[in-house]
Amino acid sequence: MNDVILVTGAAGFIGYHLCARLLADGWRVVGLDNLNSYYPVALKMDRLANLTGQAGFSFVRADLADAEAVLDVFKAHRPKIVVNLAAQAGVRYSIDHPHAYLDSNVTGFLNVLEACRHFPVDHLLFASSSSVYGNSSVAPFSVDERCEKPVSLYAATKRAGELMGYTYSHLYGIPMTGLRFFTVYGPFGRPDMAYYSFTRKMLSGEPIEVFNNGDLQRDFTYVDDIVEGLVRVLPSPPPPDLGGARHRLYNIGNNRPEKLMRFIEVLEQCLGVTADVIYRPMQPGDVYQTSADIAPLARDFGFAPSTRIEDGLKRFTDWYRAYHKV
Repeated sequence: MNDVILVTGAAGFIGYHLCARLLADGWRVVGLDNLNSYYPVALKMDRLANLTGQAGFSFVRADLADAEAVLDVFKAHRPKIVVNLAAQAGVRYSIDHPHAYLDSNVTGFLNVLEACRHFPVDHLLFASSSSVYGNSSVAPFSVDERCEKPVSLYAATKRAGELMGYTYSHLYGIPMTGLRFFTVYGPFGRPDMAYYSFTRKMLSGEPIEVFNNGDLQRDFTYVDDIVEGLVRVLPSPPPPDLGGARHRLYNIGNNRPEKLMRFIEVLEQCLGVTADVIYRPMQPGDVYQTSADIAPLARDFGFAPSTRIEDGLKRFTDWYRAYHKV
């Protein structure tokens, strides 16, 4: 394929897996990442090493908060499709580092929107988050909810991105689709995520901290299922709504919430290790449950996540042992 797809956050967890899939499917991919040190840069470099040298892949190190750099990338490569996955992630980190979230998730996304305005694209996909639902008591979570009460700054910046996206689509006709991710896990994942840190601590004999005394539920979603959903959405920009905006939102998750303690049990089975659990109260910014209503994505794109946590965690722990040599 001659058309270029720009993937921001290409050295990140989901970005890396998406780039690998797009290259395998024959796309030309430009990956952009600032390689920040939120978690070990070595992991990001190892992801990039698996992409660099593949036919059709090129990499640009740049920060989305740098408006001129973003415009330069669009001007040089003229992408037809943009997948904006770059973001400052992490709910708890946002408590103590609020400015990082505004720089990346608000200013950075604004710069992407401006670039799409000046260098029109066929479709902009952008990552949102299940965090926008806050402590919603209505499960599964529906994209029709108003999402007016985020309980972390991370969630607030993600909701702001959705609203900014709608405004730019309404004003400038940019076709875009926002996808609310639900607790993605898998090989080459983020070390700050619970399943990754649990694995590290359990294999080293350290106790793990479990919040809300273990009474939490998450819609854990395997990364390959996420990538399959993204690939299905890519070629299908939304039609105009009644106001003329070409903007839509979907949940993308597993649609099968798991109790956190059940998730830990499966992890124990995969590792052959019993976790030493320390129970803690609920943390600021955290939510009790996440549960995705994926019926619209299934209806429009045939999305049907198929990876059980038993299989997904086994693949992750096999990768972890090989990568970390433990």
